[in-house]
Amino acid sequence: MGQLQWHQMNAQQLQEHLNVDPRQGLSDEEASERRKQAGFNELSEGKKVSPVTLFLNQFKDFMVLVLMGATLVSGLLGEYLDAITIIAIILLNSILGFIQEFRAERSLRALKQLSAPSAKVLRGGQVRHIPAKELVPGDIVMLESGDRIPADLRWLLTSSCDVEESALTGESVPVGKHAASIKEAEVPLGDQKNIGFMGTMITRGTAKGVVIRTGMGTEMGKIADLIQNTEAQETPLQHRLEQLGKILIVVALVLTVLVVVAGILHGQPAMGMFLAGVSLAVAAIPEGLPAIVTIALALGVQRMIRRKAIVRKLPSVETLGCASVICSDKTGTLTQNKMTVTDLWLDGRSLKVTGEGYDPQGQINEDGQPVSLKLDQALRRLLQISALCNNSEIVQDVPEEMRSKKKTKEQPQLTWILKGDPTEGALVTLAAKGGLPQQSLSEIYSREKEFPFDSERKCMTVLVAHEGGRTLFTKGAPDVLVNKCTYLLWQGKVVPFTSAMKQQVLAANEQMASDALRVLGMAYRDVNPHEVLDHEQAAEAQLVFVGLAGMIDPPRREARDAIATCRKAGIRTVMITGDHRTTAEAIAQQLGILPRGGTSLTGQQLAQMSDDELDKHVNNVYVYARVSPEHKLRIVQSLQRQGHVVAMTGDGVNDAPAIKAADIGISMGITGTDVTKEASSLILSDDNFSTIVAAIEEGRSIYENIRKFIRYLLASNVGEILTMFFAMMAGLPLPLLPIQILWVNLVTDGLPAMALGVDQPEKELMEHKPRGAKENIFARRLGWKIVSRGVLIGLCTLAAFWLTYRVAPQDAGQLIKAQSVAFATLVMAQLIHVFDCRSSRSIFHRNPFQNKYLVLAVLSSVILMLAVMYIEPLQPIFKTVPLGLREWAIVLVAAGIPTFLMGAGSVWGGRRNRRRSTKSYVGRNGSMPV
Repeated sequence: MGQLQWHQMNAQQLQEHLNVDPRQGLSDEEASERRKQAGFNELSEGKKVSPVTLFLNQFKDFMVLVLMGATLVSGLLGEYLDAITIIAIILLNSILGFIQEFRAERSLRALKQLSAPSAKVLRGGQVRHIPAKELVPGDIVMLESGDRIPADLRWLLTSSCDVEESALTGESVPVGKHAASIKEAEVPLGDQKNIGFMGTMITRGTAKGVVIRTGMGTEMGKIADLIQNTEAQETPLQHRLEQLGKILIVVALVLTVLVVVAGILHGQPAMGMFLAGVSLAVAAIPEGLPAIVTIALALGVQRMIRRKAIVRKLPSVETLGCASVICSDKTGTLTQNKMTVTDLWLDGRSLKVTGEGYDPQGQINEDGQPVSLKLDQALRRLLQISALCNNSEIVQDVPEEMRSKKKTKEQPQLTWILKGDPTEGALVTLAAKGGLPQQSLSEIYSREKEFPFDSERKCMTVLVAHEGGRTLFTKGAPDVLVNKCTYLLWQGKVVPFTSAMKQQVLAANEQMASDALRVLGMAYRDVNPHEVLDHEQAAEAQLVFVGLAGMIDPPRREARDAIATCRKAGIRTVMITGDHRTTAEAIAQQLGILPRGGTSLTGQQLAQMSDDELDKHVNNVYVYARVSPEHKLRIVQSLQRQGHVVAMTGDGVNDAPAIKAADIGISMGITGTDVTKEASSLILSDDNFSTIVAAIEEGRSIYENIRKFIRYLLASNVGEILTMFFAMMAGLPLPLLPIQILWVNLVTDGLPAMALGVDQPEKELMEHKPRGAKENIFARRLGWKIVSRGVLIGLCTLAAFWLTYRVAPQDAGQLIKAQSVAFATLVMAQLIHVFDCRSSRSIFHRNPFQNKYLVLAVLSSVILMLAVMYIEPLQPIFKTVPLGLREWAIVLVAAGIPTFLMGAGSVWGGRRNRRRSTKSYVGRNGSMPV
């Protein structure tokens, strides 16, 4: 007995194992005793972290500690404005981080909302309503359509019971439930049809079950535990910025010490050199970097909102840019989550149905030509059965997600909405496409009796009355329905249904099923006016078989193009679904996900694999079918172990643990559960896979912009340090005073760097493979560009200083003029260099006036520079003097050399490389290979 799983037990075994009489239920005393052992039927939230602790944790980051040190130094130097600015930056980042973490951990509270607040139970032989949290194993629970299942139940009795489980299992349509035991020991969640799971919804029928698991022991509880124990991944951007901060500190301190020592050795005053060194250290550490990163990400978030992507966690924006694998749920993400009839079979003919979803726009074609309903009796009859043997309807209404939006002058667009079961909705839509809308037929035919769908009979039958008499309409599983039929409607006549004909129908059913279609058979029979139909067996006999209808949840139109764009960008798309393998593979092939040589795995196969075995196969698997939440989490973690940056999409509760574990979790805004949204970093407001591609493009653009202003800031800072270092090594006076160094840092770092953060992406952005997750921030020659430009800026600034100073080296006024020239040269060199940073090639590659914000920022910085040189009250403070034409000529030439010299070299080098590349492709006979 102990070896049996819950789904394997029969009613007697359940009664003995749980020690309960299904007719009486538990007594209050017994329930109280069991609650002491099992606890309340609720999901625990794990160890809580106080908001205060969450906030204080934000100050543990290395870069934040560095900035706090910079604040102290700025205060000691009397630079109170800098100190206040840095403190504001620290508080801003800490508040943003606190909000993100606080909101992210609300996923468990959303999960708890899926639990039913109350339950209808049998206690001591009486039916009572109690709070769902008081349920215990052994309680007998009764449910009906519209009820949410309050705990994991083993069904004891069902009547036409269908349960919506898509949020838990990924199954695209409600699942028919039964009470019979299942022999197999290992059965996926989606196939455990004699068990009801906490949080899922009964969509049709009634059921009675016994509680087998409560609270954290339920399948929903297992997901809650996975969410609690799944650590959110540090984003590549966070890792790189921390790495960058450490490098900057070390380099800045070493160079600053060298400058101070060299100055003292060459006779400079120790106190003056100390102040200059501290100023250099403050300038070398770009304290505005975290703020600029935050602003760039925030602006990127606004752009992404306009493209239907809502960002919950700022760093995740950049992570999208290096995503190498997208693990996508099928239902509702890659498909429309709207069952659609696409194929019909009748009279030995195959017909195609156009149109998608529940919109009745479409037609029925044979060999590309519309079929005439007047001439096709079999088709007319099939459409009648589709519309009338049906308890669902489609209506025009405002979508639910549009109701909550604020009213505008524009009228919300009406769309066709299903009320009822998706399979039946597809059949109602089919009839409307064929010219027989359900409403018109209901005026002609009136229902007298219904025999609801039953998971054992696998059929539904209705008896209708009309002017011509009474007719039975039946739909059901083809293999079952064929055996109930004695006749066949063939070419307008009712003929005997021979064995050969039955084989032909079953062959057609197999063919449609192999194309991943869900197939239903249609039959009817005319009923004698005085015939009494009391039970299904009498009604569903001697039927006339009409034909087959095949339906599928169709792929989104945009998804195929989006997947192709991902492939071009070097991003692999993997489908993970709770649906059957055949259906998943068919959809994957239609979308271009499953390539030749690519494989698929089922959850059962996955469960038998060790982590090492999965790691060996994961790079070649493109489709995972019939998987559980644990499987999804294992897949994501296996891909991460292979070095991939993983984006995980989904809409159901079952997706939440994997979404949280992924490098970037993406949830659906329309169909997604609150649990999934709270666990995710990104929400698609239109549930469209193609929006992910737009988000990836935006993510790549943001990261490249961050690299641009890192390149700009660091090259500028290197130029400042080397200007001082070279001067000290050459035995020259200080070319820049401490106040000037801090002003240069303030004038040139802020606005231009921010403007780079909103720069337009380069055209080739989505034609490159994703950068590696471990790629250094200085990769792709960025380090060389920073050092080379920094060295040139330093040398040219020093050269301008020396050319001015050497005219009268003993004159104190000439030294001030030379320092003013150095100050202007350094500022102008950096402001010219900022345009070079817009392109990975050279300043000549892009239109310098394309980024209007950058042009305005540079003009503002030039005005601020001129202000301290030409406004008399500021001149004594900054030790500057106005410059003449000769000095300005020196400034502009020296400032332009670093950028234009390197830019010309890049252009020449690029042309030489292209010529060399062309020559390497030329064959021995001088011809180009094909």
